Amino acid sequence: MTRSRPLARPALTSVAVAVAGGVLAGCGSGPSSERATGGYVQGDYGITVVPADERDDAPALGGETLDGREVTLDDYAGRPVVLNVWGQWCPPCRAEADELVAAERELGDDVAFLGINIRDLDDAARAFERSHGITWPSIIDQDSSQLLGFRETSLPPPAAPPTTYVIDSEGRLAARIGQEITSATTLVDVVDEVVDG
Repeated sequence: MTRSRPLARPALTSVAVAVAGGVLAGCGSGPSSERATGGYVQGDYGITVVPADERDDAPALGGETLDGREVTLDDYAGRPVVLNVWGQWCPPCRAEADELVAAERELGDDVAFLGINIRDLDDAARAFERSHGITWPSIIDQDSSQLLGFRETSLPPPAAPPTTYVIDSEGRLAARIGQEITSATTLVDVVDEVVDG
């Protein structure tokens, strides 16, 4: 059984989400879609933290990053990882970027950050990273194929960006934030709960 808690408003966390109907199709929408901005609709799925004895292994992730390197999730073995699914075209992704940067600074080197940049033009995504001071790598995922592995896990795949996962130091999916992170403290608290749990 997973525990859920709201981020900024009541959340629906027991919703089955199909990747094909969400990220792969374009802008996601969920049963509680509340925001429409420039044709973008964000689903509201709240925060889910999975007890340590019920966590599934994270899917295999890896590929070329926006800065031209190759990276895999395995490169961070033994460390918790914050995995953020984003696109610079996504208004909530733009809104949460500075909070992610602040959380990364607060968490320090003990926690790795990794992005998955979906359906973006590489130059625009790189410019976005520079403008927000994002220094962690992001895997280029034009067709959202990196996200298909989440279908085999107990935490729902992203319905729409932004979606943030916390992967524990054993490489297991420990938490999912299925909406914009409006406070660095929220993400730091979730990571601390995962690490302490």
